[in-house]
Amino acid sequence: MATVRLDQKSRAIVRSISDSYINALAKYFGSGPTDIDVARQQHRAYAKALSANGVEVTTLEADQNYPDCVFVEDQAVVIDGHVLLPVPGHESRRGEQPPIADFLSDKLQGHQICKMEPPAMMDGGDILRLGDLFFVGRSTRTNDAGIKELKDLLDHLGHELRIVDIPPQALHLTSISSTPSDNIILAPEGYLSPESFGELPDGCEVIMMPNEEVYGCNTIGLPGNKVILAKGYPTVKAILEAKGFECITIDMGQIRAADGSLTCCSIFY
Repeated sequence: MATVRLDQKSRAIVRSISDSYINALAKYFGSGPTDIDVARQQHRAYAKALSANGVEVTTLEADQNYPDCVFVEDQAVVIDGHVLLPVPGHESRRGEQPPIADFLSDKLQGHQICKMEPPAMMDGGDILRLGDLFFVGRSTRTNDAGIKELKDLLDHLGHELRIVDIPPQALHLTSISSTPSDNIILAPEGYLSPESFGELPDGCEVIMMPNEEVYGCNTIGLPGNKVILAKGYPTVKAILEAKGFECITIDMGQIRAADGSLTCCSIFY
C-alpha cells in the first residue's frame, strides 16, 4: 500500500467480498469475476499473508449492495495524523465509505478527518508514496479538483506532490506501479516511464518492468525487506529477489478479474 511509509505498516483494514462481487466493475485487467468462492479463498490468503508478516488485520463486513466494496484502498487515505475521505470517482462506489470512515474515526481518535466534497473526486488507488514524496494519478477517477484538495493537505504537512497522467489503458496509478520499498518505484513499459515521476531523491530509482507484466508492478512492501506480489510475474519476482527482497507470492486471479490489485484490498493506518 503506497499511502504509508514502510515503517507505518503495522495495521490494516480489509473488507470481505460481497455476494454481488460477480457484478464488480471490470474494464482494464479483466472482464469480471467468474467464481466468488475462489475469489474469497484468494482474499483470505491475502489477509493471511499480511497477518503472517506482522500486520494486524481487521476484516470489515461486506455490504451486499456494493460489488466493489472489497477494494477499500479507494475509500480513505491515512497520512501523518490525517484521514482523507475522498469522493470516489465512480458514482456506484460512493456508498461504500461510511463504515470505513467510522472505523478509522474510532481507531484514530486525534487524527484530523478531512472530507472531500464534489466536484472534487479521487480514488485512493491514485496515490503513491515514496518515503515522504507523493505522486497522484490524474485519471478517469481522480480529477484536478480532487488533486488540489490533496495538494492543500500535503502542503500543510510539508510534503511534495507530483502529478502523473494515467494512460487510457489503465485505471489507477497504483494499478500500474508501486513502492516495494521507500526507495524503489516499479512501473511498466508502455504505460509510464522514469520521466513520469521526475527527478527522485538520492538513492531512489524507477525500475521498469516489461509491458506484459504490468499487473505484477503492483506490490505491497513490508518491513524486513519483504514484499507481497501477485503470482505469475516472473520478471518482477526475479528483479525483486536480485534486489534482496523476500518475495511472498499469492494468486490474485479472481481479484484481477474485477480490475483489483494487491494494494486495492487494504488500507494501512
